[in-house]
Formats: sequence, structure tokens, C-alpha cells
Amino acid sequence: MSHPFKAILVSRGEDKKQSVAVTELSDADLMDGDVTVSVEATTVNYKDGLAITGRAPVIRRFPLVPGIDFAGTVLASSHADWTPGDKVILNGWGVGETHHGAFARRARVKGDWLVPLPDGMTAKQAMAVGTAGYTAMLCVMALERHGITPDRGPVVVTGAAGGVGSVATAVLSGLGYHVVASTGRPAEAGYLTDLGAREIIHRDELSGPAKPLGKERWAGAVDSVGSHTLANVLSMTSYGGAVAACGLAQGMDLPGSVAPFILRGVSLLGVDSVMAPKALRLEAWSRIGKDLDPGKLGALTTTIDFDGIVEAAHAIVDGRIRGRVVVDM
Repeated sequence: MSHPFKAILVSRGEDKKQSVAVTELSDADLMDGDVTVSVEATTVNYKDGLAITGRAPVIRRFPLVPGIDFAGTVLASSHADWTPGDKVILNGWGVGETHHGAFARRARVKGDWLVPLPDGMTAKQAMAVGTAGYTAMLCVMALERHGITPDRGPVVVTGAAGGVGSVATAVLSGLGYHVVASTGRPAEAGYLTDLGAREIIHRDELSGPAKPLGKERWAGAVDSVGSHTLANVLSMTSYGGAVAACGLAQGMDLPGSVAPFILRGVSLLGVDSVMAPKALRLEAWSRIGKDLDPGKLGALTTTIDFDGIVEAAHAIVDGRIRGRVVVDM
């Protein structure tokens, strides 16, 4: 019989109001899966913040343990790829949305959802990367596949002080790109410069209604903001450039024009991390191991314990968190 373990559980009453409680669960409470993992580290992403605060309908069945990322050690497995003692990472696949997630000491999941922890990387380092950093790397890879190399010109990163933006800034600068970091927090200029940004612009330059075409300012972009910001970024992307879009911090709408696409040949590259195929995940994590400076990763990371998760969830959706938050379980 397994010992009880601590977990965060989000429930919803008949009035559709969401409540969050710290409780104890046992292995019997876990959902179906062929691998059970001891969760050693997790993280608080923007999406986790939305889930816990209820500000967006991220959780789609109740009650549920939130948390879309974890790293840990396999305890039990009937899956051919995994044996007890293996070090693994999980990102996405509906975990923390429709399947019990990372904000518990244990998780039971499908083995097909797991990838191996890269050699030389700790569980905490993997969660310093987390879905935000893994998504940032998918964005970089999308730009590369489209031929956006450093010699094509600057790349703008929106929401640069957030999780996706911080990792994108660090990775792109390390690869030799001229990074223009857009942020609503001018006090973070030094932090972003340390990560490798060459220019800092205020998000107000991009957050209002966009013209159909603006001055050509960059060859590429990583956008985690959406809405007017994405429309402005597209309008200012140079001929043949590309924008990798992966987020909706400003909104899900795209109030722009077709002009950048039909007059400048700009491409909008959608980047999804949740259901990305395993081969792409393995490539992204391999690249993270090579292309993300561990020193920069440490500089953009704050570590909290389990008891700090709920407060961090509120802080991240309020825009009060810089970089990445690791939860040491």
C-alpha cells in the first residue's frame, strides 16, 4: 500500500466556481497510465497560473491536479521504453488539463508522453526550461526551418521577461542573433541584456492597433503575446521574414491585415507544444542541452517549494514573475 502524498486539487462546484485546496492523495487516486513517476521537480507556467486562478478554462475535468510539466524518476512501468530508475520529463499531452498533473508528489501517465532527461541535466534544470523553454526552442527551430538565420537581420521577442521570452532571448543570442526584446517592465532591461538582448523596446510600441504595414524592423519574431502585439510584429517584419507564434498573453484575437502576407511574403508559423510529436520533442530537448547556456538558465530561474505554487500562479498571471519558476518537490 502506498503512502499518502501531498497534492494541489482544483474542484468546481455546481455554481461553476472553482476552488483550490492542498490535500493528500494515494496511488489509488491517480489516473490511468502505464508509468508511475516520483515527481522531483515541476514548474509554474503561465498556463498553470491560468488553471489555478481560473482566469481561463485550462482545466477541463474536475476535480483535477494541475501542472503541465514535471521531471522525476520512474517508480513502476509496464511500458516497453521505461524501467524503474529512469529519469524522465513530461511536457503537455493534456496533463494538468484533462489528466492529473504535476502538482503532486506522484504522477501516473502514458509512457508515450515521456522523454528522457538529457544527459548532464538535473530535474530542476529541466524544469527551469519546462514547457515555456521547450516551446521557446520549438519557436527557434521553426524560424530556422524557414531560413531565418542571424545574417537575415534582427529577431524580436515579445513578452521577453516572461518564461518563453527569457529562454528565447538566451537561446537566440547564444546562436548569434541580434535580439530585440520587447517588455512592459523597463526595470528588467539589465536582466534582458544579461541574457543577450541587444536592444530593449517597450511593449507599448507594439500593443496598440496595428497599421496594415509598418516600417520593416526585423526578419523574424518569437511571439507569446498574440492580439495587437502579434499584428504589429507581423506588420513590421521584413520581406520574406517569419513570425513564430505560441502564446496569448494579450489575447487570442489577431486584429491585423493580410498585407504582410501578400505584399511582403511574411509567414506566420504556429507553434504548439502540447501535442507536438515525440521526434520533435526529442530534437528540442537535445537542442536545449546544447544551445541553452546553463549559466543563463540559472540566472533566469527562481526556486520555490510546493507551498509556494498557488501564490506563484497568481503572480505569473499578474505579470509579477520574471523568467522561470522551479518547484523543488
